[in-house]
Amino acid sequence: MNIILITGASSGLGQEFALQIDKSFFNIDEIWLLARREERLKDLAKKMYHKTRILPMDVTDQDHMRLLELLLEEEKPRLCMLINCAGYGLLGAVADLDVKEQLGMLDTNCRALTQLTRLCLPYMRKNSRIINLASSAAFVPQPGFAVYAATKSYVLSFSTALREELRPRGIWVTAVCPGPVRTEFFDIAERYGKILGIKKFIMAEAKSVVALALKDSYLKKTVSVYGLPMKAFRAVTKLLPHQMIIKITSSLK
Repeated sequence: MNIILITGASSGLGQEFALQIDKSFFNIDEIWLLARREERLKDLAKKMYHKTRILPMDVTDQDHMRLLELLLEEEKPRLCMLINCAGYGLLGAVADLDVKEQLGMLDTNCRALTQLTRLCLPYMRKNSRIINLASSAAFVPQPGFAVYAATKSYVLSFSTALREELRPRGIWVTAVCPGPVRTEFFDIAERYGKILGIKKFIMAEAKSVVALALKDSYLKKTVSVYGLPMKAFRAVTKLLPHQMIIKITSSLK
């Protein structure tokens, strides 16, 4: 049985990945949709043509992850694609944010992504794909978004290294590094602070980000960056000292 597993599928980019894959992939038996909000997953499944499996799970809950592990062991599917979209961010200074919420970002964005990837690797074969949702925040430290940016730096580094480890098996890993995207992400992120005004002018649409990510994954690219502004930002972070970029961005607040 050929399957695709998408985490964070109840909203945002995870949901968009599910919808686009449903329309363009024809050799898939099932699409597994994993997220905490079961009703949202059911609503999404009703819009899809492929057979779906609803997995109402929290990626940070070890009991849930054990259930997923047992399901994989029982079904023994051929996992054609794993898309790790579960994650969240909070704007605000480290000293001001609740410590549990900050540690929650680490658990969701880093530990859970790593655990899920490890659980799925035994079921992936040659030409399977892994897409990990990182962020342009991974390119440089970001005061006021410190923990989130650090977690996404982890995702980018992990994905790049994992790609080389899996190269002999013909499994390809792509880290998706968008800038601000018009999704529910900022409903959570802006509870304690506001994004730079300029970011609202360069906010991308989820459909465009996902379409490019799927194309770049097909082309076996290491990183997928949507839009000229974010591509330029990535280039600048490679050319200029990070401390200089931090001072410039801080002066814009």
